[in-house]
Amino acid sequence: MDSLITAAARALAAGDPLGALNRVALRDDAPALALRGIAMAQLGDLLRAKALVKRAARAFGPREAVARARCVVAEAEIALAARELNWPLAALEAARATLERHGDTLNAAHAHYLQVRRLLLLGRLDEAERALGLIDAAPLPPASRAAHALMVAGIAMRRLRTRTARSALDRAQHAADLAGIPALRAEVESAQLLLDTPAARLLSGGAERPILLEEVEALQASKALVVDACRNVVRQGRTTVSLTGRPVLFKLARTLAEAWPADAAREALLERAFGARHIDESHRARLRVEVGRLRAKLRPLADINATVDGFALSPRDSGEVVVLARPVEEPQGDVLALLTDGEAWSSSALALVLGASQRTVQRALDQLAAAGKVQAFGRGRARRWVTTPMPGFTTTLLLPAPLPGD
Repeated sequence: MDSLITAAARALAAGDPLGALNRVALRDDAPALALRGIAMAQLGDLLRAKALVKRAARAFGPREAVARARCVVAEAEIALAARELNWPLAALEAARATLERHGDTLNAAHAHYLQVRRLLLLGRLDEAERALGLIDAAPLPPASRAAHALMVAGIAMRRLRTRTARSALDRAQHAADLAGIPALRAEVESAQLLLDTPAARLLSGGAERPILLEEVEALQASKALVVDACRNVVRQGRTTVSLTGRPVLFKLARTLAEAWPADAAREALLERAFGARHIDESHRARLRVEVGRLRAKLRPLADINATVDGFALSPRDSGEVVVLARPVEEPQGDVLALLTDGEAWSSSALALVLGASQRTVQRALDQLAAAGKVQAFGRGRARRWVTTPMPGFTTTLLLPAPLPGD
């Protein structure tokens, strides 16, 4: 490897893409194409980065298995940054195996980290945790140790283990300081900010206040009956009743919880659950049916008693009843929460993460675009959706993955 290629590679490892391009921008040999592609990815030009890395992979000869495998790993990382979550994982796994066979443990670990990051984006925490546990980060350089600690923290935050998350972020910060890469330090600082930003609102007794992720964790461990509007579940301790896919029942449960310890009037329940403004006997009959269904669902946790004016929630234990809601409640909030990570998402990737059909997500994006909250660029399969981060808006931490006990 010549001196310019070596110098460019070192510049990229130090987080200096412009310095790398200054050395190889005019070269078209395979190593230079690969380094140019990585540099363009670091600068955010993912389309050009993808094309350059593909050219580099084709330019390397059949005997240069390690170089071709590194190109595959780079292409997978670009795909992940572009939120192309359907990128072929078999190719990445084959590349990782090739790198391990040839003793390139650093890039093999990086390929493994990409797999973990994809699982984390999809909310598949058990698989991500198992995969991450297969990597010993101790002998790796500081940048890789920081990446490992960031993923440990990401899993811990989504599992509401805030003490574990803070410890991992402290390790990530120390490793990022040793690496001396500004972008890595910024990523760690952004993750630390999540723990100090309100993750939800707590509604109780007619009052509401923002709460941090640590307080959400404490709430789940308390004796309170929690109506969780972030995940559409009702829980108390380790007992959880999911109302996902039952929006009418969840609206009834939330209305009853917000009224507790008083009862909720029938008119309020009908308007909240059914949007009924002119109430007749058919509405009242439907309300009785739906309350009966909700009563059967919540039987392990609470009773629902009829009163003169409506219905009242009565928890079986003596704990209080609270509602856990998003910091800002918006139509199509799940889609917005994912878009506020600042990355450009395709509708197919959003659908994959949310477990919805692509057409459903596309309709939601069209509504958000009409309201001026998101914008699209590109056409066809290259179409991507972005939005600027919304202050105080819910993060993904309380969206895709089940809480402990689910």
